[in-house]
Amino acid sequence: MKRTIALFACAFALSACGNQSSSDNTQSGGDNSQSGAKTSQTENDKGNGNSSGQFANEKEKRSYALGMDIGNSLKDLPMDVDLDELTQGVRDVVSGGKTKLSQKQLHTVMQGVVSDMEAAQKKQQQQKSVANLKAGQKFLAENKTKPGVKTLKDGLQYKVIKKGDGPQPDANDSVTVDYTGKLIDGTVFDSSKKRGKPVTFPVNAVIPGWTEALQLMHAGGEYKLFIPPDLAYGERGAGSQIGPNETLIFDVKLISVDKNKGTGKDSDQSDSSPDNSSGDSGD
Repeated sequence: MKRTIALFACAFALSACGNQSSSDNTQSGGDNSQSGAKTSQTENDKGNGNSSGQFANEKEKRSYALGMDIGNSLKDLPMDVDLDELTQGVRDVVSGGKTKLSQKQLHTVMQGVVSDMEAAQKKQQQQKSVANLKAGQKFLAENKTKPGVKTLKDGLQYKVIKKGDGPQPDANDSVTVDYTGKLIDGTVFDSSKKRGKPVTFPVNAVIPGWTEALQLMHAGGEYKLFIPPDLAYGERGAGSQIGPNETLIFDVKLISVDKNKGTGKDSDQSDSSPDNSSGDSGD
């Protein structure tokens, strides 16, 4: 049983790796999206029944819960599973009866299962990566022709919504911003505005696209950023909502600049801000 549960845990981990968007640092364009790390309460509450009266005792309820948990993992496995054989395997081991496979055979089969899942996951990620890259390229090609949109040499696009008249940050400064991050299909993956609290971070501690764009802005300014994947999270994606090679859109309001309060972290590290490689003044 432990080996069976371990398989599902492994499969779940592989699935999570494939959906990496990031749940540690995507605040303000960090490595992982806060909103991407959260599942809506509505989704979590989906189900056909909610009455504890369906179970005769706590043992039945917990056993069923374990089955549901395993089932949730099975749903997302990149392989076909025979539920009758899976159930029989569980029964044989738990009851102490004779199993169809020896421990050595079990080990060999499980190695093959994990190997197949890893290969399927890799193929799925590659397919997503290619599809996202093409969609992003098409979006940016069309977007650059729209009124007010400026395109820099490295592919970063931005539109000035409000210029601002405060100080302009450089790579060694810290900034406080309000922002909303979206995919090109409009899906919101992170928003300090929704959380009701601006965020403060070093200019050079975020994704290159953010580091660059922030240095074009003035405090009080508001920009709309269109960031290609090589200036965002690239092929690895971030968290559960930012897939590989996703082009990202950010609505950014630069609230304030704290001069010389940055970390000195190199801007090539993937967090979430703009980059000033083009030397554009942002005017």
